[in-house]
Amino acid sequence: MTTTTMNNEKVKVGNYRFRILALLMFATTINYFDRSIIGVMAPTLEKLFNWSNNDYANIMISFKVAYAIGMLYMGGIIDRLGTKKGYTLSIAIWSIFGMLHAFVRPSFSVVGFAAARFGLGFGEAGNFPAAVKTVGEWFPKKDRAFATGIFNAATSFGAIAAPFVVGAIVSVDGDNWQIPFLITGALSSIWVFLWWRTYAKPEDHPKVSKEELAYIQSDSEIIEESEEKLPWRRVAKTREAWAFGVAKITDAVWWFYLFWGAKFLADSFGVDIKNIAIPFFIIYALADAGSIFGGYISGYFMRQGWTVNKARKMTLLFCALIILPVCYVAITESKWVAICLIGLGAAGHQAWSANIFTLVSDVMPKKATASVVGIGGMVGAVAGMVADKLLGSVLDQAGNSGYFYAFLIAGSCYLVILGIVHLMMPNMTPLDDDLKPIKNSANS
Repeated sequence: MTTTTMNNEKVKVGNYRFRILALLMFATTINYFDRSIIGVMAPTLEKLFNWSNNDYANIMISFKVAYAIGMLYMGGIIDRLGTKKGYTLSIAIWSIFGMLHAFVRPSFSVVGFAAARFGLGFGEAGNFPAAVKTVGEWFPKKDRAFATGIFNAATSFGAIAAPFVVGAIVSVDGDNWQIPFLITGALSSIWVFLWWRTYAKPEDHPKVSKEELAYIQSDSEIIEESEEKLPWRRVAKTREAWAFGVAKITDAVWWFYLFWGAKFLADSFGVDIKNIAIPFFIIYALADAGSIFGGYISGYFMRQGWTVNKARKMTLLFCALIILPVCYVAITESKWVAICLIGLGAAGHQAWSANIFTLVSDVMPKKATASVVGIGGMVGAVAGMVADKLLGSVLDQAGNSGYFYAFLIAGSCYLVILGIVHLMMPNMTPLDDDLKPIKNSANS
């Protein structure tokens, strides 16, 4: 990569930061492959273990309870331990509990899966706080949404891989269902080895040139951060932290696609475990495109001279508008129309996600980034729990008509949430090391 000096001489900047980004993508792929497996196998596991919709909802809620708790604790742990150690701890926990799914027996299947999902959720809660913190350390503001969009696209890589792997290994009757849960252990071991060989902060890394370090720091306010850690309670008192939390309520929609999407297609169109791969490929390929484009577009607006505040929020408005057609999924009689509309919603959500994650590093000091992402993740997990419980109960009582209300909310909630975020954080003024607004910031 090059930049241009005042004398129009091109200077090599270097690109080591993209090696770090590649590792974020790898970790996020493992994360979503692991959490997607049960959603892909849900119709099969329901028959194998005789679960009701409410049983399945309770298993999903167990994951989200742990995810909410983990978001609060893991974000703070990562800020205290640092990204290198904190990320390693997170992936170690989720890999162990992911493999433990394979040892659940039919006699205690609901309790066993709920316990395994609980541990998985606690460990997986560390992925996004660590990844967003890493992007804040390694990329300038104008590139952060794009970098976040790139690693966030790996959520779809994992979600796409899951149905293909499961379909190739697991029979319709459920034979070999344990094997997909064991695969992530080997992948995680490879990731930890590469992470410890590759990662350090850019200012301390011997392979980062002075030019690349200058580029990374080029559009950030120069703040000398003290070694004193920010208590979680102080961070949680900021309006900015809770504005991000409100934006993360939309996680409930993403988890609806991820954990209930295969069930919806099975219940409404008879799509089984051997035929789910292509629909999931379409949905999550569109989600990938949305993540990357959504991350790129706000950076493009900033390069055109827009403020951070205007660029981020106009991009979020665009995302909210393209998600609206999801409201019609439950009333279409065409399987492929439904799949494409869900894919459009998933694309809009991932574009939204890439930009709301960067709101944190746009306004918070680096040493509070993981904690704030944790607060937002906790809010999203709670929203997902409420949605799971309501949907499971409605489906058991009213049948497939319950999906109508789920898709209606999934399509319309983003516009409402964006309005609330704007009211809470109208100018996106960055906070300094002491969580006080920085005067004359270029954000607004």
